[in-house]
Amino acid sequence: MFNKKNRQVYNLLELTPVRVNEHEENEGLIRILIPKFKNKFLLSLIPKGKSKHIRVKLDEIGSATWLAINGRKKVNNIVAELREKFGEKIEPAEDRVSKFIGGLNLHNLIYFKELKKEN
Repeated sequence: MFNKKNRQVYNLLELTPVRVNEHEENEGLIRILIPKFKNKFLLSLIPKGKSKHIRVKLDEIGSATWLAINGRKKVNNIVAELREKFGEKIEPAEDRVSKFIGGLNLHNLIYFKELKKEN
């Protein structure tokens, strides 16, 4: 992972992800809640009874990954925990989890503790 300002290279497996968004849990599966608008005025225009969030449904492995992100575990610890839980089903675990967590970061659903301090 590159930081364009300093061109430093980071090992994703050594970073600590932190969730930004809230979530709902239904039968063990997670739905990430993403606000439709950040502006409070625009939020007030949404009719009563309509959701103020977009819900992103995660599969079993995505849900377990999301729940494992707690702001204290590094990505390599999350990979080990998921490998223990899912076994062969998640292999290649490092690649799979790294791509998923990288996607969450790309869409600003998580941030990394170590990189937040630098900004």
